[in-house]
Amino acid sequence: MTFQREKQNVTATDTLQALADGLEIKLSQCTITGSMDINRLFDESEKFDIQNLNIKEEQNCKKIIFAQPIVFDKCTFEENVVFSGPWSDPDSISAVFQNDVIFNSSAFHAQCRFRNAHFCKTAGFDGCSFRGVVTFKNAVIDGDAKFRTTSFEGYTLIPDALFNSSARFTNTHFVKGVNFKNTTFNSITDFSGVYSSSRSVPEFENIKFARKKFGDDESFWRFAKQSAQEAGYYHFAGECFYNERCAGLRTKSKGQNYDKLPLNAKIKKSITSIRLLPELIFGKILFGYGERPVRVLLASAVIIITCAFLYAQPNMLAYRTGPTENDFLQGLYFSMITFTTLGYGDLYPEPNSICRIIAMTQATAGGFLMALFVVCLAKRFSRG
Repeated sequence: MTFQREKQNVTATDTLQALADGLEIKLSQCTITGSMDINRLFDESEKFDIQNLNIKEEQNCKKIIFAQPIVFDKCTFEENVVFSGPWSDPDSISAVFQNDVIFNSSAFHAQCRFRNAHFCKTAGFDGCSFRGVVTFKNAVIDGDAKFRTTSFEGYTLIPDALFNSSARFTNTHFVKGVNFKNTTFNSITDFSGVYSSSRSVPEFENIKFARKKFGDDESFWRFAKQSAQEAGYYHFAGECFYNERCAGLRTKSKGQNYDKLPLNAKIKKSITSIRLLPELIFGKILFGYGERPVRVLLASAVIIITCAFLYAQPNMLAYRTGPTENDFLQGLYFSMITFTTLGYGDLYPEPNSICRIIAMTQATAGGFLMALFVVCLAKRFSRG
């Protein structure tokens, strides 16, 4: 049987009773009046019939299992929508949705709580508008999670959540910020066009992307970078920029669909990825995309000291006035002035020796690395 309405005012009481009876829910363009709080089902004064309600007790937690499809299409919820325990004991109740749950283009005028909820199939919230606090803390979504073009006007809590299938937040608006602490994304993620208008930086401590090697986290770091820039946290924005560029390199190397490609296509992609070696070596490892100036200094020190040992070998250097006995300090002196392209002229490489090649290579590397270091400093101190 189906609880079906269209363009009507429907009470939350009737809707909760239909859910308790196991009826399929199909509401379109309806206004749900009253609080749709599953805690009401256990309030004796409410007099709900819950004989058909599937409840499992697990470690002081009531698991309410809804086996039917649930569809609220373009509906308006005037009061709270709660599928978890009360604020005083939020972990006492959890909802398990064994079928699709769709709230597409619906408007939530008050709080919306899906803490500890388990969505076995699709969780559809495309085009929804949330005016109050929203929480999906500890939620598990096994099917596709769809939050495209969704507006979260209140603070959004999605910490410790688990997304086992695709999670799409395309063009979503987090007005007052979002919390993704300890959240895990095990499949494709898309944060393209996501933004925050209140200069609120998302929290993402220990966030995990299982498909990180395919660059799935690139759009998330772009969102975090833009939010940090607008809020004035420029160093934090720089770290997000570095993560974004690293993810972008992985995207160019493999891409989101790499694991679905046939073997010959994977081999071809691996071969063509050789063109990315300069960016990997100089852009990421050495330069750190402008966010790791210490790496440039360390590379410079390694080159200067290594060349100093080479210059200290016999028959490598000569004084302007004649031959000399080489030692490490003399080699270090010549290495430093060669690296910085200073060249006093008091020492020079022995003619017809390999020292000339080493000196030319070091001078080229020195000019390149000093330029990189200046670019790093300019980038870091000219933000904002």
